[in-house]
Amino acid sequence: MTIPQRIRDFADDLTAIRRDLHQHPELGFQEIRTSGVVAAELERLGIEVTTGIAETGVVGVLRGNRPGRTIGLRADMDALPIDERTNLPWASKTPGVMHACGHDAHTAMLLGAARYLSETRDFAGTAVFIFQPAEEGLGGARRMIAEGLFERFPCDEVYALHNSPFHAPGEIGLKPGPAMAGANFFDIRVTGQGAHAAMPEASIDALMIAAHLVGQIQTIVARNVPSSERIVVSVTQIHAGAAYNVIPESAHLAGTVRYFNRDLAQSVTDRLQALCDGAAASYGCTVSLEMRNVFDVLENHAEQSRAMLDAASSLVGDRAVERTEAVMGSEDFADMLQVVPGAYCTVGHGSGVAVHNPGFVFDDATLPLGAALMARMIETRGATG
Repeated sequence: MTIPQRIRDFADDLTAIRRDLHQHPELGFQEIRTSGVVAAELERLGIEVTTGIAETGVVGVLRGNRPGRTIGLRADMDALPIDERTNLPWASKTPGVMHACGHDAHTAMLLGAARYLSETRDFAGTAVFIFQPAEEGLGGARRMIAEGLFERFPCDEVYALHNSPFHAPGEIGLKPGPAMAGANFFDIRVTGQGAHAAMPEASIDALMIAAHLVGQIQTIVARNVPSSERIVVSVTQIHAGAAYNVIPESAHLAGTVRYFNRDLAQSVTDRLQALCDGAAASYGCTVSLEMRNVFDVLENHAEQSRAMLDAASSLVGDRAVERTEAVMGSEDFADMLQVVPGAYCTVGHGSGVAVHNPGFVFDDATLPLGAALMARMIETRGATG
């Protein structure tokens, strides 16, 4: 593995930053302390800093020692509403909030790249360091874009990475083209008629109707989608009732649709609406459906995918792997790739504990590699073209 010695020299500093952020996790659009740490570190490095984009977003700009193109690097900063159960010395100090997806590591990696580039300053063009809030389903990327991110900081290309606990340490993987699923979130609200639990005949039982819908929703893919297509419909929440002796008047279902084919996702939405309409007609109640797009399909651009794999290969050799299978998980960096060409890869750390899990742990030995890869994208792409 070829990592610049200067990055190896400050690896302990990156670990300290990552563990500090891990101890103080913040949810989307609430990353006040986190963005403060980021801004202070960038300013210490002599990098131009802009704050307040999408509330807590931070952007740093660093110019190289010769003319060239502008390359963006993005890291996400938000944590998840999960109680940590690792018992590590640097475990979250905030009850109910945890960096269970490794965004603390992504932030530390990008700060490492910024530090290395600011110290060497041996690159063409301009580096734009994008620290994004609210990746976890709250639309942080879209909001930064809507607030003029790429108008204020025009980028020729943009790159990002994510840790991967299920790949070997030091393995960097990237799938060109569609790589991660798009995601719609849905809410279904059933309004019937409440009654005493001893007199169910006087009710229009919203809970029973909601439960019936859950079963029907599971047939949408199985009975309407060709088996060759990849699409998932999952009900993930059901809320109804507040007492043992009251049949509830209302119930709420929520869930997600994960897809690669946008037309097929619309067909699933249409079928979901038909089921809701049918339940309303059958039971004499009101059933409303709200469907909203949260993540677009993440599509890696061909040229930039090759460039990122080449950069990875220069660091890890044959452990830079072109993947062939897309994953059903989603990532809002997809929205940035809709505006600016770029690519997104994974960096293995082999813990084996899935992200979004209260026992998730990150291997800090991976931080220098992530920092080196991000820095290498600036060094190799700024002079291209």
